[in-house]
Amino acid sequence: MRIRRKGPHLAEADLTPMIDMTFQLIAFFMVLINFTEADQNQEITLPQSQLAKPPEAPFEYPIFIQLRDDSQILFGVEEVPLSSLRTYMARETNFLRLKEKSPSDATVIIRADLDAKTGDVQKVIQICQELKFDQFALRAKQEELH
Repeated sequence: MRIRRKGPHLAEADLTPMIDMTFQLIAFFMVLINFTEADQNQEITLPQSQLAKPPEAPFEYPIFIQLRDDSQILFGVEEVPLSSLRTYMARETNFLRLKEKSPSDATVIIRADLDAKTGDVQKVIQICQELKFDQFALRAKQEELH
């Protein structure tokens, strides 16, 4: 930081390098933020289970599918009917191929609402299996011990 003297008693600091460093630090920490909460919609009320536990390690290629109680699917930020899921999963397959991966390298994480129909969850899994996805994780809340 340079200090310039203007006159016999005035000194001014050049704050440009400090501001630049501040913006670089902000950008650095934004990259490190964990965005897993972004894949979780608060509209979905997960069922509780005694067997629910967090995964031991993060999935390498997670694909989040959130199923609401009205059979609508939240795929990322888009709300789509269950009948359109095949189109969205085919797009994910193409994305994986661009990364030289196959659908079996990805994990489909299904967050189904507590009141979602079991048959709809089965349809989601069936559509994914037809497109060669074979790794699934069903989300639930851990039951609180009293």
